Amino acid sequence: MQTSMVFVSFFLFFAVAISSSKLAATKNECMLPSKPCSNDGPDIRFPFWIKGQHPEHCGYPGFAVSCTSMKQTLLKLPFSGSFFVRSINYASQTLALYDPDGCLPQKLLHLNLSASPFLRGSQQPDYEEQITFLNCSATEPERDIPSYYGTLISCLGVPRRQVYAFSYLSPLGLPLSFCKKIKTIDVLYLFSDLTLSWSQPSCGSTCEVNGSYCRLKNNSNRSGPETTECFTLPKSTPPPVLDTSAKNVLTGVITGVIIGFFLFVVAMMISIKHYHEYKSDKIEKQNQVRILKFLDDYKALKPSRYTFADIKRITNQFKEKLGQGGYGSVYKGKLSNEILVAVKVLINNSTRDGEDFINEVATIGTIHHINVVRLVGFCADGYRRALVYEFLPNESLEKFIFSRNTKRPLLGWEKLQDIAIGIAKGIEYLHQGCELRILHFDIKPHNILLDDNFNPKISDFGLAKLFSKDESAISMTAARGTIGYIAPEVFSRNFGHVSHKSDVYSFGIMLLEMVGGRKNIDSTVENSSQVYFSQWIYNHLSHGKELEIRIDEDGDASIAKKLTIVALWCIQWYPVDRPSMKVVVQMLEGDRESLIMPPNPFDSTMPSNTKAINSERPLCMKLPIISE
Repeated sequence: MQTSMVFVSFFLFFAVAISSSKLAATKNECMLPSKPCSNDGPDIRFPFWIKGQHPEHCGYPGFAVSCTSMKQTLLKLPFSGSFFVRSINYASQTLALYDPDGCLPQKLLHLNLSASPFLRGSQQPDYEEQITFLNCSATEPERDIPSYYGTLISCLGVPRRQVYAFSYLSPLGLPLSFCKKIKTIDVLYLFSDLTLSWSQPSCGSTCEVNGSYCRLKNNSNRSGPETTECFTLPKSTPPPVLDTSAKNVLTGVITGVIIGFFLFVVAMMISIKHYHEYKSDKIEKQNQVRILKFLDDYKALKPSRYTFADIKRITNQFKEKLGQGGYGSVYKGKLSNEILVAVKVLINNSTRDGEDFINEVATIGTIHHINVVRLVGFCADGYRRALVYEFLPNESLEKFIFSRNTKRPLLGWEKLQDIAIGIAKGIEYLHQGCELRILHFDIKPHNILLDDNFNPKISDFGLAKLFSKDESAISMTAARGTIGYIAPEVFSRNFGHVSHKSDVYSFGIMLLEMVGGRKNIDSTVENSSQVYFSQWIYNHLSHGKELEIRIDEDGDASIAKKLTIVALWCIQWYPVDRPSMKVVVQMLEGDRESLIMPPNPFDSTMPSNTKAINSERPLCMKLPIISE
């Protein structure tokens, strides 16, 4: 009986409290919190209302605000964009706005208040003037505009162009032949805040000045002069009062819950202590495995975004330059004393800069493979863009296979074979291991980077394209890639459709260059028959001749011949005659004796399986048939 009384009193108390709170919420649903977005933000009350927190009838048309994820108060003006609200003066019916992007003059150029309830207002209504914005050339140093002529609006400028704001107080005689007028507006001289006012609803002089608050009248349609009324905040409703017996019962329940929870915690602590003593060794090993897994997962996180100031700090003001190309420059940097990175700063006058940047972040930023370079972060700060990669100390494969520098160590044939297998596995992952198939379109030694142990990593995804695995071919409006490595079908559809086999062709050309230690097309050789190395090497193999290349140890010749045969399969003129990268990996990891010579890739006849698409001519005598 006593237990029943306890539960009845307990639920009765909460029922009364919940009913009271619902009644208060229904009655005061339009009572806005003092500072809804942040403690430093403006007070929000009628005629303003907060989207998502209050019904629309709590405010006035055009006065809706919202809170951003950064706890800032946001106001959207039709035709003029979004502004942050710094302060609201309900007595004078004015509000101060500033630009979220920190460039208020840009918003002033397009300010249009025709569809909003606000008017131009000012804390100093007698001090307004006309401001003219001019877009001036800054290509010649002698034409830089002195600072006393006008105000430089740096956030509106672009490379080689600067925007200045001039008033009628500016000195006469300014040479403006290299300037173009943008717009003349009536605006305050200072650009820190934009002050607006409103006339309807008129609550400032009737309610706010007298210490009251304003609201819509009941059943008001929010139109007409008599739609608002003044009111004062009601006193808070006291909580429900329970009799003495109910208070005692509630006190006993709370005390019992606290004691029970305490005893439960003590029992759990004793159990946990015994558990740790019994299996401490096993748990310690599990923790070590868990920590190592976390560190591996941490390396595979999505890339971070940096500001250009961060890029300067990471590269120590671009102190150590690693290389330069048509895309921009690469600098060595540090994220910490132990983490080195390579920072590629993209040039901003490239016609493909935007597309290359998006391709790089969209592809390499979301994939993680041991043979694909890792994108640590990126910078998209205005027109300044940069990509932050893991640092690979041995640089590119090109410097090892083409270099005549005797101080640089030569790569042995086993290491070359390991590098070739690693590259092939990386390309196979791009073609089959991701949700979407990724075509690199620029496989070449320069884009293969080597880590401390000469493990290869594919880099530079600026020309990459993504498409579904269900598609057997993709459409392209123009050829892309590097001359010498581009597959024939990329130039002309007469050779077939552009597909993942185009990367296979580029890989084959690169593999031949790794074997010969020279460019595939080399006009500097003495023998004119060796200008096209791929054709020369096929003629040697097809006639049973040995390769005239560097052989240092036993077994090198077998590796060199295997790499060459695989390369010749990859550079078949027609895509249908080339193996997939999955087959290429199997060929590279298999025995030399299992391979057969491919058809002559330089024969201009039709592809070998044109007459019989399902021909069973094997690519490798001892490999299982793999469906494409």
